[in-house]
Amino acid sequence: MDSTLDIYTDFFGLSERPFSLVPDPDFLFWSDAHKRAYSMLEYGIVTRSPITLITGEVGAGKTTLLQHLLRSVGKEVQIGLISNAHGDRGELLRWVLMALNQDAPASETYVDLFGRFQAYLIEEYAAGRRVILIFDEAQNLSRESLEELRMFTNINANKDELIQLVLVGQPELRDLVRQPGLRQFAQRVSSAFHLPAMDQRTVRDYISHRLKVAGAKTTIFHLSARDLISEITGGVPRLVNQLCDLSMVYAFTKGNKTVTRITVQQVLEDGTFFVDTLESDPPPFRSNQSAAEDETETDGSVFVLNQNHRSKAD
Repeated sequence: MDSTLDIYTDFFGLSERPFSLVPDPDFLFWSDAHKRAYSMLEYGIVTRSPITLITGEVGAGKTTLLQHLLRSVGKEVQIGLISNAHGDRGELLRWVLMALNQDAPASETYVDLFGRFQAYLIEEYAAGRRVILIFDEAQNLSRESLEELRMFTNINANKDELIQLVLVGQPELRDLVRQPGLRQFAQRVSSAFHLPAMDQRTVRDYISHRLKVAGAKTTIFHLSARDLISEITGGVPRLVNQLCDLSMVYAFTKGNKTVTRITVQQVLEDGTFFVDTLESDPPPFRSNQSAAEDETETDGSVFVLNQNHRSKAD
C-alpha cells in the first residue's frame, strides 16, 4: 500500500498526497468564509465570550479550523476538546474533566464532580490562565446537556467568567439553540458564524492551493475539470478532496500527467465517487470527446444570533 502511494505522489511530482480526507491544518485554505469564521473564534477568545457558535455542513472545514486554533493558542490558555459527547449531565461533566486532564472517578457523585470542576477553574484563574471548552460535533448534544453548559458559564469571580465555551457543529445545531426552551442559552451566545459551501472560483483556488502545498510544480487539474468538480460536489471541501483524489488515481492509471474534464467524468460514470447526498445524476460521460476539447488552463490564481447579553442571574 505504501509503495503504491509513493508511486502516486512521485508520478505527479508531489511530496505528499494533496487531497487526504483527514483534516490537516498544514493544508488549511483561507477562503473569505474561513477567515471570517476563524476571526469569530479569535474574537470569542480575546473578548472572553461566554459562548461562541461555529456551524457548517459536513466536511466544510470546521475541524481543520479547530486544529489550527489549538496550535495557535499560548500557554496562558487551557483548552479542553470534547468530541461527540453524549449521556446525561453527570457523564457530560466526566467528559469535560477528562478533556482537561482531571480525574473523574466513576464512584463520585455529580456534586463531587462539579466541586472538582469548580475548584479546577478557580485554581487556573488564580494562576492567570483561562479555560476554554471546545465541543466538536455539538449538534449531538441534548437540550439537557446544553442547559448544563449554560450553568457552567455562571461560574465567575467578580466580573470575570472562569470558563468560555466554543460549540462547533452541523447546521442543525443552530436550530437546536433557537428552540424556545433554550432561550437563556442563546442569550449567552455572543457571536456565531456559519461556514457556507465554496463557490466555483473558490473551488478553483482551493484545488490549486492544496496541490501547491503538496509540492506541485505544474498545473495538474485543467480549469474545466475543477469547474465540474465544483458543480458535482456543491463546493463542500471534503467532497472536493474525495473527487480530486479519485480523479488523480484515474489519471495516474492511464499515465496522464494532467486531470481533464474527461477524467472526472469517467470517475462519475464508473460510480467510483459514491456520495448519497448528491441530488442529481452526474453528467453523462461522452466517450467521443477528445482531450483537445478540454480548455486550456487559466488559473484564477455573521451568521449572528443577535442576542443581547443578559444578567448572569438568568
